[in-house]
Amino acid sequence: MRAVGAIALTLVVLALFGADVPHLVAGAMTAMVSTVALREKRRGPQAVTLALGVPVALASVTLAAVLRRYVVVGDLFFLVLIFGAVYGRRFGDRGTALGLIGFQLYFVALFVGATVADLPGLYAVVATGMVCSAVVRFALVPQSSAGTLVRLRGAFRARFAQLVSAQLGLLAAGPMEVDRALENVRERNARLHETALMIQGRLEAGTDEGTAQVVQRRVADAEIAAERLGLLLLTARSEERTDTLTLHLSGVPVPSAGRLPVRDEAAGTLRRDLRGLRLLVRHPGGSALAPVRNRLLSYRDEENLPDASPPVQDVFRGIGEAARAVLGLRTALEGPQDESDDTPSTTRSREELDAEDVAIDAAEDVEEDEETGLRRPTTRAAVQVVVGSSLAMVGGELLSSDRWYWAVLACWIVFLNTASTGEILVKGYRRVIGTVFGVVAGIVLAAAFGGHTWTAFALVLVCVFAMFYTAPLSYTLMSFFVTAALGLLYTLLHTYSTSVLLLRIAETALGAACGVFAAAVVLPVATDRRTNELLVTVLDRLREVTGAAVEQLSGGAEVELLDQARELDQALADLRAATKPLTHPVTPLRARRDTARYVVALLETAAYHARSLAATAELLPSSPSIAADPRLRGAGGRIVRNIEAIAAHVADEKATERVSSGPSVAALLESHAPDSIRYGRVTDRVLRHLQRLDESVVGLARPLETPLDTPTNAKRRLGRV
Repeated sequence: MRAVGAIALTLVVLALFGADVPHLVAGAMTAMVSTVALREKRRGPQAVTLALGVPVALASVTLAAVLRRYVVVGDLFFLVLIFGAVYGRRFGDRGTALGLIGFQLYFVALFVGATVADLPGLYAVVATGMVCSAVVRFALVPQSSAGTLVRLRGAFRARFAQLVSAQLGLLAAGPMEVDRALENVRERNARLHETALMIQGRLEAGTDEGTAQVVQRRVADAEIAAERLGLLLLTARSEERTDTLTLHLSGVPVPSAGRLPVRDEAAGTLRRDLRGLRLLVRHPGGSALAPVRNRLLSYRDEENLPDASPPVQDVFRGIGEAARAVLGLRTALEGPQDESDDTPSTTRSREELDAEDVAIDAAEDVEEDEETGLRRPTTRAAVQVVVGSSLAMVGGELLSSDRWYWAVLACWIVFLNTASTGEILVKGYRRVIGTVFGVVAGIVLAAAFGGHTWTAFALVLVCVFAMFYTAPLSYTLMSFFVTAALGLLYTLLHTYSTSVLLLRIAETALGAACGVFAAAVVLPVATDRRTNELLVTVLDRLREVTGAAVEQLSGGAEVELLDQARELDQALADLRAATKPLTHPVTPLRARRDTARYVVALLETAAYHARSLAATAELLPSSPSIAADPRLRGAGGRIVRNIEAIAAHVADEKATERVSSGPSVAALLESHAPDSIRYGRVTDRVLRHLQRLDESVVGLARPLETPLDTPTNAKRRLGRV
């Protein structure tokens, strides 16, 4: 909306001053670039970056116009500009934004054919576009802290309510419908997790650090409670223990779709309470819902559970924990609430939440060592882009002396937000496909609206909106709308022809090919190397979360588990993105594709259970119903050692560590003393998570080629010794 608003306002202002079409196009493109280039989250830094962008844009336009007559010098400067724009990423969001503004405004000047004589008018147009961008960003479509929190709250509640609706559908599904219902639950669960990650990245922009810490914890609690409720519901329905809902492998076996093993009245109560939970999620502030809230929170006490089978009682417990998470999220976002209608169960839940909030301490940031020289990612990418752009420049000149910069632009773009040769290859392929279909759309639009200037500009606005709206969803769609918009712009500049759009395809394919070639030959980062590095990072984060959670559950010192769990989620998201070239449908390496999917799925399973352990451990200091159990320390030790062994083998194939398997985690806690106390319900839940985590980690050994040390193998080696 900001991009479209900035373009529209720029067009209106320039039209009032009688600007011609080339100046309208230049102003529109300047407004778009200056809007989308800013990445800082707070308004102050955004204003500073935009102010610094004005002289950068004017200098870039000036050099493009001055060097237009000196082809060789102009080309060499363009390469220097490209290097600087990519290298500037190492200086954070501001360096990235200024580099993007400098490159894109140089391109704009080439696109409109700016000359030295045009510079005074072009200066006014560029300044107008950037001022209009500022007006839209800071006045017409502002981003305030309160507004950010409102949007985050609404987004999370919407996703949470959708997940509860999907769980209701799973409860009511018949044998022929259960597969679709289960897939819907899994999809909604994944969307809720993605929303939680987005909130994690946006909280600091919308509130102070203390509030961000509290909301972050409450979002994590709600996410885990919702996921656990789905697992308990599926277990109760199938009478089989369910592992996780986060597996995304095709053909993964699911529990059998038997009838719900409860009496009709228990099933009816379950449906009623799930609907009540959905109402609480959607309308947590309604005083009329106080009886519903109190009833659901009462299920956290054993004496208030309905008469049903143990698996179904677990579902009611899960509903109670989910209602507690909703209460905590509302308190964190909206402050103290009216407690006049509280029952003892609700009061106890509030006291637990208050005690947890008091215990939150701001986590310290740990600075990581940065690579130097050509090993630094920004330096390596800058060198690669310059080499690829040089090739694209030469090849583009051979195709067209007037449109050669399209090849350079395509080469530049395929390097944005990529880190390996495989990612660049996939991005280049998608850009070419989107460009081909965009050319077809551009031909149709140009033929239909070529003679109607303002109608064409309106359609350009539609394409711009669609371009940015679809960018996070599909790079192919984004490329399609970019090319369609360019067809209209060429029409407005009276340079349109079918041959020009066909040339666009050729230049794009050439630029993408040059980018892929440079990435593969010049300081290459192989996809295997990139994914292995990220895999080691995920395993390290998994080990840290698991070890710290088990230590705290065993009575050890308190640590900030929530930040560690979110670091694990982010590392896993990075790995999932890096494996896309390996899992792409057109990849010829089918075995590697299946292995990558299998490994990511197992890691998702392990991450879920690690998050659940961390959430339970976070409750330990303040919850009277959870007590430390020192026996857990020994049970979790094997899991941590196995994770370390796998990480060592991924980092170094010559590593000698082995993954050990043996008795179940629960068996490791059994005491042979006659008077020993068996673990309780909370410890039993922790053990289930540890057992699933142990199974997932051992399952990683085979696809990652880590030696597995079974009890039989261990005895044989001991005998040889």
